[in-house]
Amino acid sequence: MAELAADQHVRYIVTVEKKKDSFESLVMEHIRLNGAYWGLTTLDLLHKLHAVDAAEVVDWIMSCYHPESGGFGGNVGHDPHVLYTLSAVQVLCLFDRLDVLDIDKVADYVAGLQNEDGSFSGDVWGEVDTRACCSVSPQLRYARALRFRLPCRYQLASKADEPVLSHNRSAPRLEDLMITAGALGQKKGSAQALRPSCLCGAIPHSIRELIYNSWFSYIALCTLSLLHRLHKINMQKAVDFVVSCKNLDGGFGAMPGGESHAGQIFCCVGALAITGSLHHIDRDLLGWWLCERQCKDGGLNGRPEKLADVCYSWWVLSSLIMIDRVHWIDKEKLTKFILNCQDKETGGISDRPDNAVDIYHTYFGVAGLSLMEYPGVKPMDPAYALPLDVVNRIFLRK
Repeated sequence: MAELAADQHVRYIVTVEKKKDSFESLVMEHIRLNGAYWGLTTLDLLHKLHAVDAAEVVDWIMSCYHPESGGFGGNVGHDPHVLYTLSAVQVLCLFDRLDVLDIDKVADYVAGLQNEDGSFSGDVWGEVDTRACCSVSPQLRYARALRFRLPCRYQLASKADEPVLSHNRSAPRLEDLMITAGALGQKKGSAQALRPSCLCGAIPHSIRELIYNSWFSYIALCTLSLLHRLHKINMQKAVDFVVSCKNLDGGFGAMPGGESHAGQIFCCVGALAITGSLHHIDRDLLGWWLCERQCKDGGLNGRPEKLADVCYSWWVLSSLIMIDRVHWIDKEKLTKFILNCQDKETGGISDRPDNAVDIYHTYFGVAGLSLMEYPGVKPMDPAYALPLDVVNRIFLRK
């Protein structure tokens, strides 16, 4: 079996940050705070957080802060959103610098996004989701970027006969927004034109499914818990909403009645773990659904009939750990799958073997190995998606 190319991955992460004009940097411009969380957490898991200047990172994080609202944007000058607020809090936790925050101001921003039914909006525009920063799909982030960041002549339409969904006036279809080689999840060296959906999976026919029918509960609960401010929300209503997303197969969807998906399951199980509500889960039934995600190549997929993807090494394993069913997975085969997705020369991990690497899958690959106690990788907390020593420092200090 191949070994983890830790030094190459550290070099890749540090190098990517410096390539401000690269394709990868440009397409992630609107989610740079998420990228910082993925990359810096990976460095910490590999015992290399000192490879970056902590003061410089903290200063940049705070430059994304909106003091009038208490939230963080995905980059400097971008609108505040609960997704990026969690990433900011998580990164500050890594460096033990929560002291730079007005904690109550940030907590009030998050708490103020709770809706009457217990769910949470992602921002003042009213997006609603149960997912976290590490689990909100790149499609949703990209859809939101298109919705709010494109020049005024652009607007997102998923098909010719469907109403457009942004503030703009004219609307090229997705075919007009195609981007070229080097996209995440593509074969190395490919030069075919690609839709924005290449960032990870396909953009669905109706973007409304992502913008208006998605849920953000885990982000809010995780953020408030890390800040010791869960008392600022109606926690019972938050739990009730998450439970309402449970399906007959034991899994959870993005909303009541939504299809079970491993990413959504992590967020709902994580939310229930953080709130001490795991008794709402049928552990054997959910464990069966999750262990069925292991494919013949050893990797895990997010739902039936899909290809394996390294990122589900985190979503599935963390959920199985929280419900005490991780022993139902063949860890040796999964470890081999993740290691085969490495670029051993330049570093980084891809979604599948021989595909282009990216920060997102590098983080989730290393995190998956951490959950399987791979030698040389720090242990991860399955609910908070942070190194275990960081989580212990936050909660044991209190």
